Amino acid sequence: MPDINQEIKEELFKLKDEKYKAFQSKLIPSVSDNKVIGVRTPALRSYAGGLLKREDISYFLEDLPHEYFDEYQLHAFIISGIKDYEKCMEEVEKFLAYIDNWATCDQMNPRIFKKNRSALIEKIKIWIKSEETYKVRFGIKMLMDHFLDEDFDPKYLKTVADIRTGEYYINMMRAWYFATALAKQYDKAVSYIENRSMDEWTHKKTIQKSVESYRISLEQKEYLKSLK
Repeated sequence: MPDINQEIKEELFKLKDEKYKAFQSKLIPSVSDNKVIGVRTPALRSYAGGLLKREDISYFLEDLPHEYFDEYQLHAFIISGIKDYEKCMEEVEKFLAYIDNWATCDQMNPRIFKKNRSALIEKIKIWIKSEETYKVRFGIKMLMDHFLDEDFDPKYLKTVADIRTGEYYINMMRAWYFATALAKQYDKAVSYIENRSMDEWTHKKTIQKSVESYRISLEQKEYLKSLK
């Protein structure tokens, strides 16, 4: 094992917080407790920033699968900081195949994607059609993060609404996407609630998340509640 991989493990254990480990383990039931070190997110972000500047960081990025959840989180933060779009997308594609929990999936949000939306949307179309849970979830999240404002297209709403799956972590992201769409593109998104275009669970979860949102007006919330 290259020195950097052992060095990273040792550093993560130095940053361990037992109380945070106990808290975090409850939030990610798909990951065994003994695979969680318990490093707080700000510490991981800070550490990732330094590692990104190292010439030997590729050894860590290639060391998949990782042993610990915290290594996956660190990996996601490192990828998110890569400034070259092609290199970043190459690492994203490689990493997505190994993601096995919602937290790591959602932490990865490459900043360079904002400047490359025309290329990104083509990747999103592929991810959303995947048979792999976290590729689909990541694709929906990228639609939510990058295509609900100036690059919004109403057809993206239909893309998410038409997904049919029993996967909890996909449907939760669908609900989050539509709740955000209702906050940003209400007039276009509300028809999907009015017409009950999604399965019942996602429909109700979307309304719940919307009612909890501070970005949706009280009048809109009351109307949405009437559509349960």
